Amino acid sequence: MRPKVSIIGAGNVGATTAQRLAELDLFDLALVDVVDGLAEGKALDMAEAGPILGYDTQLVGGTDYAITEGSSVVVITSGLARKPGMSRDDLISANAQIVGDVTEQVMRRSPQAVLVIVTNPLDAMTELALRRSGLDRFRVIGMAGILDTARFRSFLAAELKVSVRSVEAYVLGGHGDSMVPLRGVTSVAGVPVGRLIAQPRLEEIVQRTRDGGAEIVKLLKSGSAYYAPSAAAAQMVEAIAADRRQVLPCAIRLDGEYGLSGVVMGVPVKLGGAGVSEVIEVELTKEERAELDRSAEAVREVTAVLP
Repeated sequence: MRPKVSIIGAGNVGATTAQRLAELDLFDLALVDVVDGLAEGKALDMAEAGPILGYDTQLVGGTDYAITEGSSVVVITSGLARKPGMSRDDLISANAQIVGDVTEQVMRRSPQAVLVIVTNPLDAMTELALRRSGLDRFRVIGMAGILDTARFRSFLAAELKVSVRSVEAYVLGGHGDSMVPLRGVTSVAGVPVGRLIAQPRLEEIVQRTRDGGAEIVKLLKSGSAYYAPSAAAAQMVEAIAADRRQVLPCAIRLDGEYGLSGVVMGVPVKLGGAGVSEVIEVELTKEERAELDRSAEAVREVTAVLP
């Protein structure tokens, strides 16, 4: 029997994540949304693409969480996007209610699942899901570092006119303005990026990475990114459900790692069947350490307003 993966929220991010996972042909999928017919219709549409693309993934969609029972991994994308006039605290309050309810629903039916959190504000929602699920910290993981790192690698590859496959990088910290692209370990084919890009230009690329989501929102004018976020979520799911034991930057509550405790931060972790099996501590420069500490304080401020 194939592992079951459930995705809560059939909007752009959730549905695109489901499509990416369906095409892997490794898991069976359940898609849930509060909007009647939305998840069911999208699941049916994806199933009908199977004969064309050559996958046998079984897909089911609906509003009833019963279809998620026995899931190995549950991806939570449900939540509101920030609207004009809505404060950060308003967004946290609204999405905390949604994510809290979703977490309780899925845990009743899949108590052994690993949770992957995508809803923003990411770090706070991961902390909330951890509290409401009762799971240990290694089984509630936020999708942030993979996305932020992908943006950084993409911008560097474009700047240097090389394949993204040649760029090695990590972005740590909170998922927001305080994220920390690690210049010290970033390289292209083993060559430190600082030898390839002048410092002022590199800092411009770092800032563009921090503003990556906002740049897309500004261009779209309505809506936000979903192709890259869904790719990041799908990579996490594959690593977990297929027990890849892959090292990826993900958000997890720290317990002494990097000298930080009680705060959800993006850090490299070994991701496999049981969730996180190890937090990888990368050597940081003095400047990067200070940036990570500042990022932790920014996350604590956001998390402090959780209901």
